[in-house]
Amino acid sequence: MLAACLGFLIAFSFILFQVPIATALGLVGFGGYVILNDWKPALSMVATVTKDSTLVYTLIVLPLFVLMGNLVAGAGISVDLFRAAQAFIGRRRGGLAMATVAACGGFGAICGSSVATAATMGKVAIPAMRKLGYSDSLSAASVAAGGTLGILIPPSIIMVVYGVATQTHIGKLFAAGIVPGIIAIFGYMAAVKWSVWRNPASAPLADEMEKTDKAALLKSLWPVAVIFGVVMGGIYGGFFTSIEASGIGASAAMVFAMTHHSLKMKDIYAILVDTAKTSTMMFGIILGAALFGEFINLTGVHEGLLKVVNGSGLPPFGIILLMIVLYILLGSVLESLSMILLTIPIFFPIIKQLGYDPVWFGILIVVVVEIGLIHPPIGVNLFVIRSVMPDIPMMSIVKGVIPFIVADLLRILLIASVPALSLWLPNLLFKTAVG
Repeated sequence: MLAACLGFLIAFSFILFQVPIATALGLVGFGGYVILNDWKPALSMVATVTKDSTLVYTLIVLPLFVLMGNLVAGAGISVDLFRAAQAFIGRRRGGLAMATVAACGGFGAICGSSVATAATMGKVAIPAMRKLGYSDSLSAASVAAGGTLGILIPPSIIMVVYGVATQTHIGKLFAAGIVPGIIAIFGYMAAVKWSVWRNPASAPLADEMEKTDKAALLKSLWPVAVIFGVVMGGIYGGFFTSIEASGIGASAAMVFAMTHHSLKMKDIYAILVDTAKTSTMMFGIILGAALFGEFINLTGVHEGLLKVVNGSGLPPFGIILLMIVLYILLGSVLESLSMILLTIPIFFPIIKQLGYDPVWFGILIVVVVEIGLIHPPIGVNLFVIRSVMPDIPMMSIVKGVIPFIVADLLRILLIASVPALSLWLPNLLFKTAVG
């Protein structure tokens, strides 16, 4: 137990001193294994873990879903999504911020990345809200919070990683994220209403907007509908697996990008290079976390925790609440992918022993991780918005996201208390009990 605690402390220290997360986890994992088990077993472990953690057929979906999102984002579909959402719900007080949240949800459905969703929608939505007199605080916060929907509404890269790490059905995870994702959208819209009620000047009443052809706007969204429908409909309809769906989705996105007149071949090349960089970074984190996980397993900390849990006298729901608090605290220093890969080897055996459904727990983790994306001091999406709009002070963004964080906390308690919200749809679509 002491060795594991020291390992976590050293890893966090490296990360705080801006050592790349993959490097920090890998070095601590390898070094700890050497200290506990000598050099030769440690080198053998590195070879085995590298093969087992990265040469996994299921992980093919990661670069393919990243490519799909990058191609659609590069083709400018975010502008069409925002304009459509603005036309339908943008005329009321705070409506443009609510439209931004809805557009982020739609973009997240084909992107799968919170950072990409926040960055792309920030460039589109914040200037439009500024033009209509919205405060920078509300504008930035609605994009930062809406961006978190990228890892919840399927297809989600984080869900894929969780599914591979825990051997959980990825299609069921995707289905389980839909209802919580819809709840998240309405929760964020409620946060906008609350912010506007507290400070009406933050979102002036919109002047009568020029009439727009709503049918034409909806028609412009056909790529989103087709790609999402083919990918998710194919998985739920049993026509192909999630791995095949990622390839089909990426191919469809490539066809759309190549036929979209605003994209040139140099733009597509840049998208391919960016996809390769992002995928390499993700695989690096997966490998580093796997090495660290082998060291943690060697310390026997998960067995010690199981004994502590069994002897604590806490009810199962109390243990879940403790995990939620720990995830929220970890969100202050770690980004989402590292957080999940670090904690799953420790927490997942406890979840199985307590009899909880792994699909429900996966969704709960993703929802909790979302808070880490928008709460200080790390709050990755806060820094993304700051980089997109450097003239907005960080404190204005932080003040603006507080109502959204409250909405997230309420949603976490709801999903933790009512597992059926996550499990109803996968049970219905796959016709079997999930678990």
